[in-house]
Amino acid sequence: QVQLVESGGGLVQAGGSLRLSCAASGRHFSSYVMGWFRQAPGKGREFVAAINGKGDSTDYADSMKGRFTISRDNAKSTVFLQMNSLKPEDTAIYYCAAWVISSNIATMKPFPSDAYDYWGQGTQVTVSS
Repeated sequence: QVQLVESGGGLVQAGGSLRLSCAASGRHFSSYVMGWFRQAPGKGREFVAAINGKGDSTDYADSMKGRFTISRDNAKSTVFLQMNSLKPEDTAIYYCAAWVISSNIATMKPFPSDAYDYWGQGTQVTVSS
């Protein structure tokens, strides 16, 4: 089992920034694909960003490109989501997810949400206008 603990959510004004963190358990964290998803009230889960095990390949949803940055620190078993230029439509619960695989994926590409094996509890991000 992999435990994911998220932090860093909160209330921010439009145009502001937040950094989300997700601390993960697991002996082989450095091979896991880590992703961020979000869900706004009344809407389905939406892909935000993902990163490969080595942290040298990333993928983003189009609406996040240029504003959000996913990164990881494998020594600390932690993945981050730096969110800049936040908009009210970014308001959602943000979830960290882990896809447990034994080998690194060299080049990230879009993967469906059901590829991920474990999910965090979510952290609320609210962007005021």
